[in-house]
Amino acid sequence: MRLEAEGVMSLELQATDGAPLPEWTPGAHIDLLLPSGLVRQYSLCGDPLDRHRLRIGVLLESKGRGGSQEVHGRLRVGQKLAIRGPRNAFALQPDQSYLFVAGGIGITPILSMARVAQRVGAQWQLLYGGRARRSMAFVSELQALGQGRVEILPTDEVGLLDLDAIVVAAAAGQHIYSCGPAVLLDALSARFAEAGLSERLHLERFAPVVPVPGAGTGETLKVILARSGAEVEVPPDCSIMGALRAAGHQIASSCEQGICGMCETRVLDGIPDHRDSLLTEGERARGNVMMLCVSRALTPTLTLDL
Repeated sequence: MRLEAEGVMSLELQATDGAPLPEWTPGAHIDLLLPSGLVRQYSLCGDPLDRHRLRIGVLLESKGRGGSQEVHGRLRVGQKLAIRGPRNAFALQPDQSYLFVAGGIGITPILSMARVAQRVGAQWQLLYGGRARRSMAFVSELQALGQGRVEILPTDEVGLLDLDAIVVAAAAGQHIYSCGPAVLLDALSARFAEAGLSERLHLERFAPVVPVPGAGTGETLKVILARSGAEVEVPPDCSIMGALRAAGHQIASSCEQGICGMCETRVLDGIPDHRDSLLTEGERARGNVMMLCVSRALTPTLTLDL
């Protein structure tokens, strides 16, 4: 455990038996199963070539749901924890040039992306914003890695990130990878949509775009499971995942807010009503996958690859 910046703790995890850990790629995250029973998702920010260590960064959120407070206040070096994963819903696609945009703790997945971009000889630049320099983690590590490619942009020193310049870079052909607070990602999404460049913007969110919908959000839905032939009715006050579980079907999940991708399922027939914060507009338009934890349907029936 190491304090990386004000309010940011990094954890380095190793297998208890010293065995190699699972392979992972930049943008991946793990589920951390905390002693209290809480499960939280954290992006990996180490080196994908290091098979003996997984590193995560955790921002202390005093008004959060309790996970970060447990990490900072109760975990100790040498303590045994369970994890699930890694999984990747924010994969870095092969390219010759990248522009990375990080806000605050959103630097964690971007750090591993920058490291791999540097290793493969790609052109890359990182814009790293935060409230103040003292709260921005991994600054020295990034500057040593980037050798002039990294701009550290604390708001209290230089103001907000120049979103227009980021859009211009995308218009010139660059793909933009960004992670950070909702206010940054929402603003980028709006600018890129206005410019017709949404497909060049790749985002990872730590929270849903909108609150997860609750009861009374639609009509009763019939879900057909193609592999078993089973049919399950999903009432308006229940998620598809909840109805399937109630009928005895095991569905893997983690965040249950539509942001981690663990419950992503292929759709064979019907039109999903996407309510997640993960799929791109293009992926939603294709309609061949959905997140069972929050999404429903625009048709009376859905057939799933389950």
